[in-house]
Amino acid sequence: MYGKAETLQLLDQEGIVYELYEHAAVFTVAEAIAAHIPHGEFGAKNLFLRDDKHRAYYLVVLPDQKSVSLREIQGRLGSRRLSFASDRDLATMLGLIPGSVTPLGALNDAEHRVEVIIDQEVIDAGYVAVHPCDNTATALLATEDLIELLRRHGSRVRVVTL
Repeated sequence: MYGKAETLQLLDQEGIVYELYEHAAVFTVAEAIAAHIPHGEFGAKNLFLRDDKHRAYYLVVLPDQKSVSLREIQGRLGSRRLSFASDRDLATMLGLIPGSVTPLGALNDAEHRVEVIIDQEVIDAGYVAVHPCDNTATALLATEDLIELLRRHGSRVRVVTL
């Protein structure tokens, strides 16, 4: 299971360049902004979603200031009706707690049930600031490095314009 230390160790082992910022725990985008974490322009919000049959799970990564409805996401993904996945599913599938959701949590998805969806704007920015499976730190890394890392570890990653 990847926690903060294991995630950072993996980034180092994989030769991924990142900047790490330690801070008090932040549970929302508003708290992250108030904490003045460096490189806020690359901040991301992460939505852990599931379809109404509990068959498809998505970890949606988009710019932290972007507002998109679940219905719009559903349409772009071509999925059944979406809602937020439960805290239990979050813990079981991604090894995360609410407030620490991050695309790096997909490293904990041993069954590869969760598809990581990255908004095109995050790709266009070139970098993304995400938690290293713990909301007391933020890592800034190249978006392409994130995608390649997740794919190397078996995650399905799709880029979508949301």
